[in-house]
Amino acid sequence: MTKPEIMTVQEVADFLRVSERTIYDWATHGVIPCGKLGTTWRFKRSEVEKWVDEQLSTPSKKNVTFSPINLKDILNPAHITLMETDSKDAALMQMLDNLDQTDAVTDKQAIMEGIFQREKLMSTGIGLGIGIPHVRMDGIENLLMAVGISTLDITDYESLDGQPVRLIFMILAGKDQHTLHIKTMAAIAARLKNPVLREMLIQSRDTETIYNLLTEGGR
Repeated sequence: MTKPEIMTVQEVADFLRVSERTIYDWATHGVIPCGKLGTTWRFKRSEVEKWVDEQLSTPSKKNVTFSPINLKDILNPAHITLMETDSKDAALMQMLDNLDQTDAVTDKQAIMEGIFQREKLMSTGIGLGIGIPHVRMDGIENLLMAVGISTLDITDYESLDGQPVRLIFMILAGKDQHTLHIKTMAAIAARLKNPVLREMLIQSRDTETIYNLLTEGGR
């Protein structure tokens, strides 16, 4: 069955898996292609689909300082944690517990100490609601990334811009993986500059959808 070309706010919200309030905000501020018929917003499906592809596409090489990293190579869907916490320490512990339960780490205690010691030196909140806790240490053979998304604002993260954190990307690397470690951090920062992608990640409560948004760059 052919889908109608003209979409309502609700249909766009369902398609993008965000709230109708978010669609209204994007429409009002000219973020998403749309038109107004009287007081009603209307959207062309073809334009919305094209816009989504453009918004969620992987950044081109010219926009990335380092050679690109494919997040699919380092992220396991099982390592995505959905949380309801406003505490940085609690959020980091939930992510570490998840890694421990999936047997992704062999020395949880050592990694926990490394992660928390790094946070004491300087917060890893880079701004835009994003935290990238990380550690390099002996005993880690393959670089590992975990993702945590909280439904609540984590207000004690002490980010560079003073804003609460909702998206956390934890990177665990070996002592000899400095270059890969830096490339991974750069890839995450570049990808998450997109406010549309950040909003879709925050509002999603499905780990498969989150994984696809981060690794596929589209639908």
